[in-house]
Amino acid sequence: MVYGILADLVALTHFAFILFVLFGGLLSLHWPWIFWAHLPAAVWGAAIGIFGWYCPLTPLENLLRRAAGRGEFTGGFIEHYLSPIIYPSGMTRGVQFALAAVVVVLNVAVYAYVWYTQR
Repeated sequence: MVYGILADLVALTHFAFILFVLFGGLLSLHWPWIFWAHLPAAVWGAAIGIFGWYCPLTPLENLLRRAAGRGEFTGGFIEHYLSPIIYPSGMTRGVQFALAAVVVVLNVAVYAYVWYTQR
């Protein structure tokens, strides 16, 4: 039971991190110091997406799921939990790169705005 709860907490933490990577730049509109936490998180998240790496939280969650007697999943967190919801079948790698580019451009725009208003 404890391992199952820990696995769920890791999954929840993983999801919160993904949301922070995607939308953390918007938090800097209100709290400019968030930039210093968001920038490395965004770089890490982008690197995982671009290079096809797995986040270290994925194997940790699988380890805890096995210890709890649950089956582990194959692939990464996004492929298991979010891809079926976010990405329709037939999504190409080119479209995924385009979506990543939109996220990067939006964050750069937010940071440019914050920088401009803080000068």
